[in-house]
Amino acid sequence: MTGMLTTTFAMSRYGTGNGLLCTGPATADLTDLDPLVTIRLLRESGFILFRGFRADLELFSALVHAISGRITLDPAREFHGGDVAQKVDAGTAAVGLHIENGNSPFAPDLTWFFCEKAAAEGSETTVCDGYRVWDAFSEEAREQFAAQDIAYSRRVEENRWKAFVQHQLGDDKPAEEITVDDMRALATGPGRTVIEPLDGGAIHYEFQVPAAHPTLFGSRLAFANSILGPSYNYEKPRITFADGTEFSEELMREVEERTAALTENIEWQDGDVALIDNTRVMHGRREILDPARTIYNAQSYLSDELRAAV
Repeated sequence: MTGMLTTTFAMSRYGTGNGLLCTGPATADLTDLDPLVTIRLLRESGFILFRGFRADLELFSALVHAISGRITLDPAREFHGGDVAQKVDAGTAAVGLHIENGNSPFAPDLTWFFCEKAAAEGSETTVCDGYRVWDAFSEEAREQFAAQDIAYSRRVEENRWKAFVQHQLGDDKPAEEITVDDMRALATGPGRTVIEPLDGGAIHYEFQVPAAHPTLFGSRLAFANSILGPSYNYEKPRITFADGTEFSEELMREVEERTAALTENIEWQDGDVALIDNTRVMHGRREILDPARTIYNAQSYLSDELRAAV
């Protein structure tokens, strides 16, 4: 099957950046995609939109499993049809650019979307390549973000953090037996994390991580973070530099202007699937104008086998 993605399916640029559109014949399933070729293309493009394939929740989940070593989740969302797809249901307002779980130490490698029913108007998902943003910044902005990490801190209620830990542990431990130490043991990713228990079972965490960092596939720096991101189902985090100082108005204005200029829309069609390198490309959403729009999300970590082969 190796090479099938490029020899059978039509490939073209999506938008003005490096993103790719892979168009398949109606006779092809999502599971006909070759995992290794797909990941090699993702390494170069940052995100891929798959269109024209036979697609449903079962096929979407099978594709995610074929490429992933581990599935993770947002504990504020419910799974649909298994342990992969969660419905995107964070209200109707526009959502700022972010990487999935980027304001915590649990950001996945990959973010996935499956559009079961596209909106009749508007409601696009947005993408913004962190490589392009970092290159577009002024020297002053790059120096400020390179000088120290950024810090996210907030409170998380007991049911949310315990649901996350329970899923990460494979449901091997009952919720009532899960402790803050279990949460701490999972926070082994990049950055520095301090987690403290609060009254009533909630926790408070502070997570420090560079605003621009190497990606899943290389050492080139990408401005990929959740400085502009949402907090629909959670307490809004406090976001500062690691020493506690606030971002200046001038710095935030440059972030907003540079990202806005490089943001592209994913114009969804029924059955589309998007795969995003969550370490490089931020995503968001325009205001939802059609409530019938139905999109599912998945989060995962690249399998060790594919990581070694890329």
